[in-house]
Amino acid sequence: MALVDYYAIEEELHEDERLVRDNVRRFVEAKVMPIIARHYQDGTFPEDLVPQFAELGLLGANLEGYGCAGMGDVAYGLAMQELERGDSGVRSFCSVQGSLCMYPIHAFGSEAQKERYLPGMAEGKIIGCFGLTEPDFGSNPTGMLTKAERLPGGGFRINGTKRWITNGNLAHVAIIWAKLDGRVHGFLVPTETKGFTAQKIDDKWSLRASVTSELILEDVEVDEDALLPGVAGMRGPLSCLSQARYGICWGAIGAAIGCYETAVSYAKDRVQFSKPIAGYQLVQAKFAHMLTEITKAQCLTLRLGRLKESGKYRPQQISLAKRNNVHHALEIARMARDVLGGNGIMYEYPIGRHMMNLETVYTYEGTHDIHTLILGQDITGIPAFD
Repeated sequence: MALVDYYAIEEELHEDERLVRDNVRRFVEAKVMPIIARHYQDGTFPEDLVPQFAELGLLGANLEGYGCAGMGDVAYGLAMQELERGDSGVRSFCSVQGSLCMYPIHAFGSEAQKERYLPGMAEGKIIGCFGLTEPDFGSNPTGMLTKAERLPGGGFRINGTKRWITNGNLAHVAIIWAKLDGRVHGFLVPTETKGFTAQKIDDKWSLRASVTSELILEDVEVDEDALLPGVAGMRGPLSCLSQARYGICWGAIGAAIGCYETAVSYAKDRVQFSKPIAGYQLVQAKFAHMLTEITKAQCLTLRLGRLKESGKYRPQQISLAKRNNVHHALEIARMARDVLGGNGIMYEYPIGRHMMNLETVYTYEGTHDIHTLILGQDITGIPAFD
């Protein structure tokens, strides 16, 4: 199985990590690649893949117990890399399910909540979504307007709107972050609850093979056991975002590799002025740059994965990798599109699709500029968000 591995990263991987990567790579080649362009064009998500994600252990992959696969963080990252080599929307589904929905239940939920939701979510029978971002509060989630209030007889009433929510119209349960008595708390809200509405966002040219929704909560009432008891304040949602951003660091490498592999193969076959365009200096310069940035991202992200596995990572280190890898993946996609010329915008090739998807990945889970400021504050000790 051919791999883009210029610095022999393979030698740094454990056998189980290589096995996970290769299994997911074969799955993507056999099940995702043949159908994903049509789904992207139609603006639909391939729901029939969900049971197969579960069978591969990709839902809550790096969580322990409750039917989860218990993968190491590097193995999980390699799985996300291969999924996004297929499509960002496919990786986003698994990333949201595991990192943004299953993780907070696993980390902050009661034992009853874990038993109720996690086994079914690992099997793909219960789908979750994560409601943090609002129409007017994305990069500044502390300003959220969604509020919960205690009911006299017990339980809570929630009102608010969440926007840009992956899996929103597929979900059976939503993790809703709302202010209760001035502090942010997480609530498990079944999507069939009265007053809960999910409206699909169709008018988009990126992540078209992913379900994106707006969630509207109008006097939604939930019982006491809907509250995640193990966390209060922004530490809850921000810790979930760290988990999701980590997966994106690897996923962006997969998208970059997909573009690079396609461009190299195309350039060797495409003849202009009596020889393959791969033989021209300007094209070779593009390939040298692409390979350099992919290799740097691989080294950077593998080290991040080892830090995460040892419990020594910091969120700012994830910000560095997310910022770097997505920036260069988008750059590589644009260069690869240029190599293919007019064919670069055709659905026959994955490059235009990756390029459009990466425009979203560049700004979701923390925009490029926000991660820049996170690093700036870590370097100087001075916040520059205001």
